[in-house]
Amino acid sequence: MSDKLEFSLAELMIAAASEAWRGDGEVLASGIGVIPRLGASLAKLTYAPELLMTDSECFLVEEPIPLGPRGDFVPKYSGYMSFERVFECVWGGRRHAMIGPTQIDRWGQTNLSVVGDYDKPKAAILGVRGLPGNSINHINSFFVPNHSKRVFVEGEVDMVSGAGFNPARWEPGMRRDLMDIRRIVTDLCVLDFDGPDRAVRVRSLHPGVGFDEVQDKTGFPLLKAPELGETPRPNAEQLAIIRRLDPHGLRAAQLKGNPPGVRAAA
Repeated sequence: MSDKLEFSLAELMIAAASEAWRGDGEVLASGIGVIPRLGASLAKLTYAPELLMTDSECFLVEEPIPLGPRGDFVPKYSGYMSFERVFECVWGGRRHAMIGPTQIDRWGQTNLSVVGDYDKPKAAILGVRGLPGNSINHINSFFVPNHSKRVFVEGEVDMVSGAGFNPARWEPGMRRDLMDIRRIVTDLCVLDFDGPDRAVRVRSLHPGVGFDEVQDKTGFPLLKAPELGETPRPNAEQLAIIRRLDPHGLRAAQLKGNPPGVRAAA
């Protein structure tokens, strides 16, 4: 039984992240970062074999590439995936990426650029990079390793790098049909934007986490999904796949102290 298996919080989050791609069909699955990448890989090897994945260089692969040094692993290539082809998927809406923004607001707008005033920021980060175009052309999900009000901010993000559901930011006649945000996977819970007027809902709580804690660490009001329950724990098959795809244990360094998947009672 999965409730008797030992697993880390990172492994729980990988399993939760994999659910973001369920039902997407044949799209390019891009997990940016260790946990999102393992989540996309887990999805492809379990319930979504039709997902397209690259070797993070220039080829499509039949099965996900393990993280870190590959040893005797031989990739199974299935085609060339140039930047031109990647952008065809992006502009055509045939991609679902999971990214890790610095800030997220109640409308799903994201910030990768600066913290504080744009002209005199407290901190400069990555810059908007490709997020403006990506966020209006294909599906996105988010990964947050430290759920706090510094990430889930009150009001708007300091700099809107990625589009969200804020109607004030959309001019009349702008197409919104390719833009969508599916899931947010954090170290406390899983959220979505399926509330009234795309309000943020808590979809599931990780073992040992309560709704009030999540709300206290979020800068805007949250809704409870009608089906709110515990985040499903990874089963033996999922854990075996995760550990095979991450033979060097890189997932353990993604969360401070590599905590267990089930929080001990206070």
